[in-house]
Amino acid sequence: ETDGLSSITNYPVFEMTGSDVVIISQGTPFTDPGIKATAAGVEIPVEMNVTGAFTGSSGTTVNSDIADKYVITYTAENSDGFANTAVRTVWVVTTGDLTASIEGLYTATVLRGGVSSPQYTDLEYILIWKTGNNTYSISDALGGYYSIGRAYGDNYNAVGSIITANNIGTNDFSATTAVIPGFGNTVEVSGITVDAGSKTITFLGAGNFANANFDVTLTQVQP
Repeated sequence: ETDGLSSITNYPVFEMTGSDVVIISQGTPFTDPGIKATAAGVEIPVEMNVTGAFTGSSGTTVNSDIADKYVITYTAENSDGFANTAVRTVWVVTTGDLTASIEGLYTATVLRGGVSSPQYTDLEYILIWKTGNNTYSISDALGGYYSIGRAYGDNYNAVGSIITANNIGTNDFSATTAVIPGFGNTVEVSGITVDAGSKTITFLGAGNFANANFDVTLTQVQP
């Protein structure tokens, strides 16, 4: 009575060449290191989709002319119609000298209410990119506290803040309000201080919710 009612299927298995996290300089062409998918030992086709996490771009290639976090999703489907995916992340960055530009890729350490924890230390990564002559955007005004530290994902970045650098040398900055889409809360950025010698940026991200003072220290990743 049960004969022929069940079967075995072999899900696609991926073999990725190179790292699953890649950092390249803005303007440098990206060549995918390659990936292979097999099902039951037989190679099968792989489709690739690329999404820009902060620009919202979508396509099949990484646009290395625009700074962003590009998420490459590889998809393969076996002969029974069952699919599997693998992911590679490509960061396209410009590294500013922190005297004329604060652009760059940063690790973040965040103290909430003055309290530190290994969970919120050296978080990877926060991106700052140029939006105008002296304006910048930051991928998370909370330094990745929720999105990375608590692993909630990009929907819990505090996004949309535009930082205006009136004078980097004197730490004269202003910033607009950021919003956390996943919560609907807002975050105000203040006290931005740049130290070109130590390659760090510090600031306060203050949310409109309880215990919401986040002291963020960004350390620039050097190419």
